[in-house]
Amino acid sequence: MEKIWLKSYPQGVPAEIDPERYPSLNHLLDEVMTRYAGRTAYTSMGQSMTYAGLDQQTRAFAAYLQSLGLGAGSRVALMMPNLLQYPVALFGTLRAGYVVVNCNPLYTARELEHQLQDSGAEVVIVLAQFAHTVQEALTQSQSQVRHVIVTSVGEMLPPLKGWIVNLVLQHVKKAIPPWSLPGAIDMRTALARGRDKPFTPARCRPDDIAFLQYTGGTTGVAKGAMLTHRNIVANMLQAETWVAPVLGDSHELVVTALPLYHIFALTANCLVFLMKGAQNLLIANPRDIPGFVKELGKYRFTAFTGVNTLFNALLQNPDFRKLDFSALRVTLGGGMAVQARVAEEWQKVTGQPLAQAYGLTETSPAVTINPLDLSGFNNSIGLPIASTELSIRDDDGQEVSQGQVGEICVRGPQVTPGYWNRPDETAKVFHSDGFLRTGDMGYVDARGFVYLVDRKKDMILVSGFNVYPNEVEAAVMEHPGVLEVAAIGVPSEHSGEAVKIFVVRKDPKLTAEDLIAHCRRLLTAYKVPHQVEFRDQLPKTNVGKILRRALKEEAPKAE
Repeated sequence: MEKIWLKSYPQGVPAEIDPERYPSLNHLLDEVMTRYAGRTAYTSMGQSMTYAGLDQQTRAFAAYLQSLGLGAGSRVALMMPNLLQYPVALFGTLRAGYVVVNCNPLYTARELEHQLQDSGAEVVIVLAQFAHTVQEALTQSQSQVRHVIVTSVGEMLPPLKGWIVNLVLQHVKKAIPPWSLPGAIDMRTALARGRDKPFTPARCRPDDIAFLQYTGGTTGVAKGAMLTHRNIVANMLQAETWVAPVLGDSHELVVTALPLYHIFALTANCLVFLMKGAQNLLIANPRDIPGFVKELGKYRFTAFTGVNTLFNALLQNPDFRKLDFSALRVTLGGGMAVQARVAEEWQKVTGQPLAQAYGLTETSPAVTINPLDLSGFNNSIGLPIASTELSIRDDDGQEVSQGQVGEICVRGPQVTPGYWNRPDETAKVFHSDGFLRTGDMGYVDARGFVYLVDRKKDMILVSGFNVYPNEVEAAVMEHPGVLEVAAIGVPSEHSGEAVKIFVVRKDPKLTAEDLIAHCRRLLTAYKVPHQVEFRDQLPKTNVGKILRRALKEEAPKAE
């Protein structure tokens, strides 16, 4: 469709970016770490790392990885929350010429096993609190993992003192389950070994894969979206041009509470703000709202990204309302729909509007962003960013008229070339002209603003994370007392949506508590059903397919 949105662009935002400006993400990193050497790059638990320190640490880690004899493009899995170790492992992996495979630390062994085996990861870096999951996953799988680095919360902090214990309890709040991974080393040892070895800067090309970022699909099986160096560089440039007119080039501090293993924070916080020489304030446990607010009180933050549920939780905290927001200039919401009530309250408390953005894993992730100079919330997901083409299409792939609802389809330099080793799934999500099917329904108004109406797929969005009904159903069906099951999303005040399952019992003694406990053993916490309803039968089509939509229409609100 015609780029009618360009007329609504804020002053200073270009219509196009040059995705070839940097041959690879590594070229951009080298430039940034040299230009901003003396500035603070990351802060975690009161300890900071400068850009020069980041350069030194990532070179050492890259040298260590290269000393392992890995082949070009080898996959390295990262399984950590927001700690200083994460950017060191992330950029060290990239600078060595390898591919980052981000893993949710809360994965069950079953989920992790699939991702390690599917990606072909040969190295895993994991926080000690989750090492037992890696142990179980490696025991059960035929993965190619040959090297494991187990790091601890205080490992990148000053020499261990008594106060470290309190930090561990405050920020992780989880005892370390026993684990055994023969041959595993810690992060300090890896860095020490790397400092004694030569580092050879990797010659990455634009089309080389930088990340395998796993996401679900209609099959419920997680697949790795291949995000190339060109994809990531393009999206960094696209987003940076959007924030540049609002944010300066000095003393910016972005609050990074969303996990860096999630594509939103990975690009928007970890990478884009790196281009501004900004400081990332890493929050390891944002669920601890009182602790989070106490940490915020120590800094004059200028930018804040999050999801609707996080903003809402902060607003319920009376101490948050007392913070100094005088330096705040940008608040960006994504990952799930921002509710107008939350956005309005955020602006009332902070004095700054909450701008909504939209994207997905397959687009690195940004597709649309609202102008950051708007006076208030507008319910739109924003304008297509530079060098991005948008097409709203019907079920036959034909473009609909402006203002009509259809599937949002995207083409641009930030769009993935496809899924890792899944040409079948890749073919399903692309039109013949290269436009990616997002699975989301929306429309474009006369000014070019995009509005999200509904999701075409049955995906459930819990606190910004994708939950796919087929995956939940497959786990439930592993219980011997279940005959049939259907999973849907129902509204939740706490997480946007929650999972509800409808079950036909094989065993009449089966209880809801039995099923929830069963699911907790197989699924990450946010995927576990919050409600269970037993039925004698489930609605179906004439060919026997369960009608989830019929169940959703009659489902009451989540508890």
